[in-house]
Amino acid sequence: MYKIVKAKELTTNIYLMDVEAPRVAKYCEPGQFVIVRMDEEGERIPLTICDYDREKETVTIVFQTVGAGTKMMAELKEGDSFHDFVGPLGCPSELVNETPEALKAKKILFVAGGVGAAPVYPQVKWLHEHGVAADVIVGSKTKDLLILEKEMESVAGNLYVTTDDGSYGRSGMVTQVIKDLVAEGKQYDLCVAIGPMIMMKFVCLLTKELNIPTIVSLNPIMVDGTGMCGACRVTVGSEVKFACVDGPEFDGHKVNFDEAMRRQQMYKTDEGKAILKLEEGDTHHGGCGHCE
Repeated sequence: MYKIVKAKELTTNIYLMDVEAPRVAKYCEPGQFVIVRMDEEGERIPLTICDYDREKETVTIVFQTVGAGTKMMAELKEGDSFHDFVGPLGCPSELVNETPEALKAKKILFVAGGVGAAPVYPQVKWLHEHGVAADVIVGSKTKDLLILEKEMESVAGNLYVTTDDGSYGRSGMVTQVIKDLVAEGKQYDLCVAIGPMIMMKFVCLLTKELNIPTIVSLNPIMVDGTGMCGACRVTVGSEVKFACVDGPEFDGHKVNFDEAMRRQQMYKTDEGKAILKLEEGDTHHGGCGHCE
């Protein structure tokens, strides 16, 4: 059992939990995720690692209530436990494989949309701990939905907050902030964008025009977390990939976002799943290579 040592609501329908998970805390890196289950019969829920403390042996997760499973999770309190807390899963951010010297030579921009601030934070924090200052744009629909602002401010080189309705910070989409920063003379060697699929799509369309290499995290399309369910199948360039085992991070300029978003909608119904299985044949699943 994995004890919850901290549980709080960050804002409406978005929750943070610190969980005692010694093995995960020891080995995880920014960019990876875990799969949690509340009991033996519970739903498998993949969640990006928001933070970790190797000394305290805890891992921080942030989640939004979007279905029955996450709504049940939101009812858990400090002292309760998860039956399963499996990880670390997925590939770490490519940044952790570079030397501090190489990273310091780069000008890096992070773009976080909504709950995407949770997986962005550990990467920016890791860079900060290695002496690298990255610019960060955090966007939300309204001020009330903004999360982790203080935490992000403490590790970012420069933090730019924007809200769709102009209720806090700058007004408008994250793409407008990117345009504004470039117009002000900012130059970037790399962009890392994490958030809703539609946000990442339009960030990538813009950064491609601006010739800024861009990495995206496709954690929003994961369901099973092992490559077996086929939900996170995505085309990257000319190759079929599975976000949970090959990613979750990919070259955003090569991702077929339209296909991924179409599959994301279809996978919500049994009929849609059946159509995808028929259309994709042996490439529908990741690990097994065929449908059972």
